[in-house]
Amino acid sequence: MPVQAPYERIHNFKEVALGYDEKLALAEAGRCLDCKNRPCVSGCPVNVNIPGFIKKITENDLDGAYDIISGSSSLPAVCGRVCPQETQCECKCTMGIKNEPVAIGRLERFVADHHNYNATSGADVAAPNKKSVAIVGSGPSGLTCAGDLAKKGYKVTVYEALHKAGGVLMYGIPEFRLPKTIVAKEIEGLKALGVDIRTNVIIGKTLMIDELFEIGFDAVYIGSGAGLPRFMNIPGEGLNGVYSANEFLTRSNLMKAYLDHPVTPIMKGGRVAVVGGGNVAMDAARTALRLGAEKVYIIYRRTMEELPARREEVHHAVEEGIEFMELCSPVEILGYENKDDPKDHKNGFVKGIRCLRMELGEPEADGRRRPVPVPDSGFVLDVTAVVIAIGTSPNPLIKDTTKGLDVNERGGIIVDDSGKTSLEGVYAGGDVVTGAATVISAMGAGKNAAKAIDEYLREDQT
Repeated sequence: MPVQAPYERIHNFKEVALGYDEKLALAEAGRCLDCKNRPCVSGCPVNVNIPGFIKKITENDLDGAYDIISGSSSLPAVCGRVCPQETQCECKCTMGIKNEPVAIGRLERFVADHHNYNATSGADVAAPNKKSVAIVGSGPSGLTCAGDLAKKGYKVTVYEALHKAGGVLMYGIPEFRLPKTIVAKEIEGLKALGVDIRTNVIIGKTLMIDELFEIGFDAVYIGSGAGLPRFMNIPGEGLNGVYSANEFLTRSNLMKAYLDHPVTPIMKGGRVAVVGGGNVAMDAARTALRLGAEKVYIIYRRTMEELPARREEVHHAVEEGIEFMELCSPVEILGYENKDDPKDHKNGFVKGIRCLRMELGEPEADGRRRPVPVPDSGFVLDVTAVVIAIGTSPNPLIKDTTKGLDVNERGGIIVDDSGKTSLEGVYAGGDVVTGAATVISAMGAGKNAAKAIDEYLREDQT
């Protein structure tokens, strides 16, 4: 796929991947073997008919291709950009046995972008069935559940805690990977189906789960994500210039802290260390670079081979000049006091991060070899900001304010295979159940729960 040149893109927030044109899309679609057993579909958490939509591309029927995709996915333009196709649908592609797999994600993006750019008619709105469902959270899981239920005639209201809908799609994924206009367009499509989205409503504070039933909802779906950041619990994490990746990306993406006169402050320039090796770490590091950092390090305690981030994101980060400090683990963040402000003596500013070299020991439960510190291997990186990207957990607010809602030891809501919780009429899915995972897996959970909610409410009618 064509991309912005590295020396250009590090100075802007425009989308890095430029997308297929019609010629490239037709050539790539022509590689699909249209397998009878469709192994790629089994790798898709929302079961998109992949050979079907690709065949429509080869027939120059892009509207037909979009109809097939949107029959399974409420956010095709998003999925085409951020889903890890290489470990899901594409890794099962028959062409990938001896050659490169078909670029399914890029073709999905092409079809969705064509539709969004050219569509003139609105969506077909289903006849109302007099039942209503409340959705908690407007991230990928909540939006998917909302879209699927709206298509079945339910009156759906989505409650979002922040001032813009989209959840992690808005606050967590940078503009250069997922333009916010794309997210907004997908959300407008859901509104056209009749979905009502209400922002600045914190469920567990503004309204309780019980109150949603009291005001007339027949079922509730909790898709509030995993927005509680984890920290390393090492000295110096309270210094100015230390961010969780969640805070850092929210300030940049949703609150536009990269502007010349932002309403929320954020680091600009300096030397930045990002701790972690997942997609969020790549996003934070590449964002810091675009904010003007003179040097960006990614500190990861295993090797490049074990990085959980998408290969494409790692490749782009390397191209952009980000330095990977593999087999390293932070033990302390160093700081100095603000001499100009006596009141700021407790929370000074970052001046470095102390790390230990690591080596890989015996395999852990997940099969990966455990990092072991190398004795007397400490060193200090001279940095002015540290971003911690080692994962997130579900926010405990809903758990703590909802009596009878069962959760596990990690704070995730416990559900059965259908997404049903311990409370009657309450379902949940996505990161609030599993912890931080992929956009498409959250969408799959939303789709699964929508089916179960529909069955539950239909039984209630009989």
